[in-house]
Amino acid sequence: MESFQGTTVLSIRKNGRVAMGGDGQVTIGNTVVKEHAVKVRRLAEGRVIAGFAGSVSDAFTLFERFESKLKQFNNNLLRAAVELGKEWRTDKYLRQLEALLAVCDVERSLLIAGSGEIIEPDDGIIAIGSGGPFALAAARALSAHSDLDAEGLVRESLLIAAGICIFTNANIVVETL
Repeated sequence: MESFQGTTVLSIRKNGRVAMGGDGQVTIGNTVVKEHAVKVRRLAEGRVIAGFAGSVSDAFTLFERFESKLKQFNNNLLRAAVELGKEWRTDKYLRQLEALLAVCDVERSLLIAGSGEIIEPDDGIIAIGSGGPFALAAARALSAHSDLDAEGLVRESLLIAAGICIFTNANIVVETL
């Protein structure tokens, strides 16, 4: 079976707010199989926003593991991310998972990868998935040259990515903190 593609998730911090959004498209090869997937969700009783790129079942496993780490470390985003990163890298089962997580709370935005990387971007912008590079470029340009708030920047950047990337659509879900 061909691999799944079609995720674009973007997070932006601006003026003390953070927004994360994702498109709704999932494809297998060059066929759209779903148009309204939800790739962004709230965790930790709404205090954390998380988005994924990669295999859906792997992402759900990682959401569950990450949420348990948040509980274990009293909703400390950085500590939970580091602990998940260590576990993901060293656990025989988790090492097989193919996904990336973008996670945000009111203070931090982090990218968590299975190879152990925990990255906090300098500019507060995270973009992952097939359309991530397009969304990232749009977000950086719009951030520098518009007065849009965090949510507006996410929506407009994802719409730009949807106009360029064949694996991204305009069915956008955005969450804000």
